[in-house]
Amino acid sequence: MDQFDQDELDQQLTSLFDGKVVRKDLLHRIKKGTNVPTFVLEFLLARYCASDEPEEIQAGMEAVLDTLNDNYVRPNEANAAQSRVATKGKHRFIDKVHVNYVEKDRRHWAALENFDSRRVAISEKFYRDNERLLQGGLWAEVTIGYNEIEDDDYAFFVEDLRPIQLSRFDFDRYCEGRDAFSRDDWMDVILRSVGLEPTKLSKRVKFHFIARLAPLIEPNFNFIELGPRGTGKSYFYSEFSPYSTLISGGQATKATLFYNVQRRKIGLVGYWDTVAFDEVGGIKIKDPDTIQIMKDFMANGRFSRGVEVIAQASMTFVGNLDLSVEQIVNSEVYDLFQPLPKEFDLAIQDRFACYLPGWEMPKNGSEFLTGNYGFITDYLAEAFHYQFKQTNRYEEVSSRVKLGDAVEGRDEKGIKKTLCAFLKILHPNGKPTDEEFEEYVAYAVETRRRIKEQMNKRKTDDEFSRINLSYFTASGEEVVVYCPESQNATATQEPSRRNIHVGDEEGQSTPALSGVPSAEAELQPEAAAPVAEGMPDAAVAEPQEQHFTIHYGDTGHSYESLLLPYLQRAKLVEIDDPYIRANHQVHNFVRFCEAVIKSPKVRKIVLTTSYDQDTDLKALNERFEELKQSLLELDVELKILINENLHDREIRIGNGWVIKIGRGLDFYQKPDLWYGVGAHDLSMRRCLETKIDIFLR
Repeated sequence: MDQFDQDELDQQLTSLFDGKVVRKDLLHRIKKGTNVPTFVLEFLLARYCASDEPEEIQAGMEAVLDTLNDNYVRPNEANAAQSRVATKGKHRFIDKVHVNYVEKDRRHWAALENFDSRRVAISEKFYRDNERLLQGGLWAEVTIGYNEIEDDDYAFFVEDLRPIQLSRFDFDRYCEGRDAFSRDDWMDVILRSVGLEPTKLSKRVKFHFIARLAPLIEPNFNFIELGPRGTGKSYFYSEFSPYSTLISGGQATKATLFYNVQRRKIGLVGYWDTVAFDEVGGIKIKDPDTIQIMKDFMANGRFSRGVEVIAQASMTFVGNLDLSVEQIVNSEVYDLFQPLPKEFDLAIQDRFACYLPGWEMPKNGSEFLTGNYGFITDYLAEAFHYQFKQTNRYEEVSSRVKLGDAVEGRDEKGIKKTLCAFLKILHPNGKPTDEEFEEYVAYAVETRRRIKEQMNKRKTDDEFSRINLSYFTASGEEVVVYCPESQNATATQEPSRRNIHVGDEEGQSTPALSGVPSAEAELQPEAAAPVAEGMPDAAVAEPQEQHFTIHYGDTGHSYESLLLPYLQRAKLVEIDDPYIRANHQVHNFVRFCEAVIKSPKVRKIVLTTSYDQDTDLKALNERFEELKQSLLELDVELKILINENLHDREIRIGNGWVIKIGRGLDFYQKPDLWYGVGAHDLSMRRCLETKIDIFLR
């Protein structure tokens, strides 16, 4: 193993926090191939690899690997692990331990995740001293003994249990060490501590990663991050801190989250600093009371379920955006809260303090991982936990920040709580400069504005219309803060007052993409666009009326050749065709849409069709949904209408042109050979006989 060369930040960190730091490259090497949380691995690395000498590091790494091989149970090795305990009488494992009360047995049982036993006897002292065993589980070094008594109804019992976390934390010593660093160097220390190399990140992205830590250090902080997959959104809440729990899908019940009336026990919010919801779009909430309690709790950290309950847990929601951000902010159909469950109404959204733009985060990759020193994850988690419980920076922030008139009640609270989190993380016992503080204020205002903009798009009145949030600098200058993704998006800055999440029920208007008039308005011929200077005449030649017949066996007729000359300046295309139901007919319609969107201004396609008793409606709807989604990616809306009395076939273009095809879209012969010429290029496929009439209405 090569000699490790410390840089200046490494040298400063190791000298000031000796025994509290670890080389992150060692973590990355061990992390591959195991699903042990980071704080567990670093617990072992700190025990065995507290050196820079290559020989000692090598020996320590081997000890860590030996410990993992001997004590960590991989899920597919559960049977062998159980056999080892039965043979030896007892064995020590590193595993996540849960304790559940089983009503029919009238007793508590421990469950070890990878040991794969749900019926391990456990003494009351263990879950009395470590209540988190009852709420989400705890990683621990646990000694499992074998029960020789045949009359007992269990084979294994917990002989000893030691949680994997620091036994004590000295906050004054932590602050003393912090004082030796500049703000920027300390931010780099924090980023290296979570495994990232700050030299590979822009300052803005560094702030994003700091914001991800906010729910772990600021109580009752409501945080949301939505973005593409693969950016590590849930990592901080599943592996970084033993004081955070991650709920992955499934039902979120009031008994689990808040209070179990039958057992008179507080739920997850009473035992964890942070309760994070992974894949928030998949959360199932059947009981409306759960949402009401969530609203109360997110507002002020308290709720009532027969008893008044006060808790400090922050709530974090992470999920994926399936549409492009550019498409969303320029659309009046969608907003950046699109993945949230329908139960997450405006009242829930208004309680978010910070919306982190996950689309700006880099994809997980080895190039962003650090090989330098950082805090042992558990040490930093303890520093955050201490500040979560013991420090309050709200008054300090309130006395220093001055916000503009557009900042309303919940805006102010959210902005200030984000500022508190930044101060706790980057200035645990000191004050930032005016320049540094204004950076935090601008960031906090932006992350709150992002929330308000989306609510303003959803609300049909002006309740949330004051979106130009601002702050005053130390010199008294007012600064209006914008979100980079939406600053120039009219659909977000000045949304039309529609209820954009209402279904297409009778009597309700259908939403349109930004800048797209209603279908009725588009049926009127559009004003001619001005001709650019120097444009050749051929490029702007007006199309002519046509009436002709396509004869049986003809080729050279594609949807493009029929449509494109007549789509100039058109934003809307409507098609009536009763026979878009069989598989090949749907394929024809897909090719029709492909032809239409080659005209860059088209933003909406409306199909009116019909079906009969033999139509597989489920399959048909699935095909239409796939097409809708693919068109939305190109900022084109597809609307499907059903008219059982439809007989005529007609294409109406928003600029006034009408195209009538006697056979509708289905005027092609079925290919004799699906791998022959004409199978895919319609201009080469033989046609059936049909009449074509193209005229200006």
